[in-house]
Amino acid sequence: MAPGKKGAGIWRYVKEAFLFRWNVLLFGGAMAAAAISGQPDVAIPLVAAGEIAYLAGLTTLPRFQAAIDAKARAEDKGGLAAGRVGGGDTQSARKRLTDVLTSLEPDRRSRFLKLRARCVEMQRIGNAVRGQTSDPSGASDELRAPALDRLLWVFLRLLLSQQAIERFLRATDGAVLDKNLAALVAKRGDAEQKGDERMLRSLADAIATAELRKENHDKARGNADFIALELDRIEQKIQALTEMAISHQDPDELSLQVDAVADGMTQTEATIRELQAITGLGAEEETPSILGGDMTEVIKQ
Repeated sequence: MAPGKKGAGIWRYVKEAFLFRWNVLLFGGAMAAAAISGQPDVAIPLVAAGEIAYLAGLTTLPRFQAAIDAKARAEDKGGLAAGRVGGGDTQSARKRLTDVLTSLEPDRRSRFLKLRARCVEMQRIGNAVRGQTSDPSGASDELRAPALDRLLWVFLRLLLSQQAIERFLRATDGAVLDKNLAALVAKRGDAEQKGDERMLRSLADAIATAELRKENHDKARGNADFIALELDRIEQKIQALTEMAISHQDPDELSLQVDAVADGMTQTEATIRELQAITGLGAEEETPSILGGDMTEVIKQ
């Protein structure tokens, strides 16, 4: 199923509605009671009719369909990909997440863990609110968690990219590069006056190299400025989205907003791919489970 292109299908809706934990409990209990009643030939058909009415009603609700569609998209993006190769891939994704976190400097790791902790806390408060308002699908978490995991994973990779760029910038002094280039250009002027072809050829290559180094430094500086802005923007966006879970009672509306933000990370992820050589992250990194994972070991680092 292409994400966002079509629904999960009527049979998936029926399956999820039937397997909803409260329905299984109530339906099983009702069938058992009907079987031991004095008139099972009457009671059992009545229970079955009630179950059919429940399934028909729930599976046609747009909110329920949106919840199951989002759950199916999440499985397509992450869960099924892990299932194709067994538990080892899940462990690999978990190890990759841990490796990225432990490779961060303490201040950046703390920034990420605080943001994640806030997401978890807002989820808990949102769950309490939804417990009072009763989400009939029972799957409101599935609407938001995969997209929020993706946003947090982008945020984490940006932190790693920022750290790598800052190390590069500390190792290359822009002022020294400018001074070196100016000195080479001056030497080329002297060589032109003397008509020394050997010096000119050597200086031409040296100047090209110096210009390339300056260009790389300027691009790194630009990437650093962009990443700093993106980190602030995504952090604020994640906080706003998780806080909306308290005031927005319609999970469909909130889920659409979360998915829209996650899908709008194209430019940011393109920058991360450009920095692959210095971060070590692959161009097509699968999103690991972040909100649902245990960060205890990482927090102790």
